Amino acid sequence: MLNNIIMNKYRIIIYSALLIVLFSACKVGKNYQRPEVDLPKQFNTVAYADTSSIADVEWRKFFTDTTLQGLIDRGIKYNYDLLIALKRIDIAGQQVKQAKLLLTPELNLQVSGQYNRFSKNGINGVTADITGSNHYEDYNASLGLSWEIDTWGKIRRQKEVVLAQYLQTYEATKAVQTKLVADIAQDYYNLLMLEKQLDIAKQNLKLADTTVNQTTLLKNAGETNLLAVQQAEAQRQTTALLIPQLEQNIAIQQNALQILTGQLPGSVAHSTNLDNVQIPKQLPTGLPAAILSRRPDVRSNEMALVAANANVGAKQGNLYPSLTITAAGGMESLRASTWFNLPASLFGTVTGSVLQPIFNHRELKTQFEVAKVQRKQAVLQFRQSVLNATGEVSNALVQNEKLEQQMTIAGQQVATTHKAVKNSQLLFKSDLANYLEVIAAQTNALQAELNQASIKRQQMGAVVELYRALGGGWK
Repeated sequence: MLNNIIMNKYRIIIYSALLIVLFSACKVGKNYQRPEVDLPKQFNTVAYADTSSIADVEWRKFFTDTTLQGLIDRGIKYNYDLLIALKRIDIAGQQVKQAKLLLTPELNLQVSGQYNRFSKNGINGVTADITGSNHYEDYNASLGLSWEIDTWGKIRRQKEVVLAQYLQTYEATKAVQTKLVADIAQDYYNLLMLEKQLDIAKQNLKLADTTVNQTTLLKNAGETNLLAVQQAEAQRQTTALLIPQLEQNIAIQQNALQILTGQLPGSVAHSTNLDNVQIPKQLPTGLPAAILSRRPDVRSNEMALVAANANVGAKQGNLYPSLTITAAGGMESLRASTWFNLPASLFGTVTGSVLQPIFNHRELKTQFEVAKVQRKQAVLQFRQSVLNATGEVSNALVQNEKLEQQMTIAGQQVATTHKAVKNSQLLFKSDLANYLEVIAAQTNALQAELNQASIKRQQMGAVVELYRALGGGWK
């Protein structure tokens, strides 16, 4: 008879263990699968079909200017947006450490002591007169254990959520760095353009001074009138006005660069000028499908989708029964003097409970439905980020192609206007051209040179934008 009872207990334990293992093998929700996204076979007709991409090149090798390298390196170390993003990684890392322990039991230590003195006029006081004790003591030291069995895999889904959120934060930080690297390069090239335009303005101011002097001499000789002098002076003043404007923009641009690199506003020491910057001719983009793994912001959105997918499973698990095992054990005594008398003071309890939510104002059901909608939303955001990334690469490629054509025309225009200035001066001295033609030639030459500097700046900006759009800058 006793053997049968023992065998039945073992069977119950074995069956319970099998049920726990069976339920633990289940996992609510669907495992993540990347949704289909529309991607072209190549970005456009000017793209290269090679698998290599400039996005794989480290920023230090892509930007060879030593001054620019120093600015980028300083920005990565001290830019506040990037430093804040790095702190987000630290926070997410702590949450991952916690998530790794979600499947383990909770264990708490509790030590308590209680002393109650009874009122003589109360029911306890009357009882105390009978028993001869007017107080009550209770001393307890115990370890309490609580363990929720992951019967439906919802805790494992919660771990997936936290890990995916960590990876999302990590990829988002890389996206911040790619933008920072691009912004520093864009601002640096903009500074070089402004300095080039300032040199152009100063050179043209000297030419305008010469024109004013020549016109004044001709007026004094009676070969022209006061209006010619005034027109030449007005044209000189127009050129002179550019100088303080450009100097102002240069100072503001230098301040912006300093702040971007985490420094106080001030000048940026450098020796490079716009003419020395070489624009690469070959810019391989790789295959469009690679943008899913190279673009940090796209990866960040995909990790957000992974987290949203796992969250659906976690919320679904809340709808099902939860199995919790609790246990407590320790020492308890009604007197402090006998508290540590062993084994008389020892006690222990073990409890298993199953909780099935029935009615909770539809809270759990709402959380589950909301999680499913959020997953659909994350899918749309992921697809949108892929579409935007593809569009940015295509735009940058078109810019590089068309700006190269513009640069060729701009160079021809500068050469033509320079010849026109020389010819107009010779003809003016020979009285074969009037002062208006000289002024027009100088104005056209000034505008052509300024425009040429602007186009070269746009070319360099388009290269930087292509590098960023492909996902370069975080390595």
